[in-house]
Amino acid sequence: MSRETRQSGPHWRRVMAALANRDARTAYAQIVLGATDVPSGVHGQRRDRAVAALLDAGLVERTAGNELEASESIFHDLLTQQPKRQPQTGVARFMRLGRIDRYPANQAERRELLAWIAGETFEPGEELTERKVNERLLSYTDDVVLLRRYMIDFGVLDRTPSGSAYFRPKDR
Repeated sequence: MSRETRQSGPHWRRVMAALANRDARTAYAQIVLGATDVPSGVHGQRRDRAVAALLDAGLVERTAGNELEASESIFHDLLTQQPKRQPQTGVARFMRLGRIDRYPANQAERRELLAWIAGETFEPGEELTERKVNERLLSYTDDVVLLRRYMIDFGVLDRTPSGSAYFRPKDR
């Protein structure tokens, strides 16, 4: 497949897959260093597969004289590609890599985030010590005291009257 027929341009996975192959790496190094014909050191079907992988990845191209040359633009093309990001919705807007990135300013959204964390972290009616609550909340933030306080204030986590245990209310 030539670069002209590939509609989306080079893809980093194809490039990495080609370079992960020892024969293709050897062939590519020789082509970069100026070999214009079949690279030495790799023979037969292995050579053909290596060259095909390099051509498919866009790392090398055939010239008008059917010689191989390293692509001048492959790495620039790869670096200018922008990853396609899906717009985030719901609580994902406030999370990054599974942790709280920021608390929503909107009180309803903040409650939604806190309720989601409580639902993921605590079973309804389960009683936990402050230490256990902190351990579980640590996976969401380093400031577990603030998160725990918000959860209490917003009613998604309750405390026993003595303050010795915490629990998620059954009706919420």
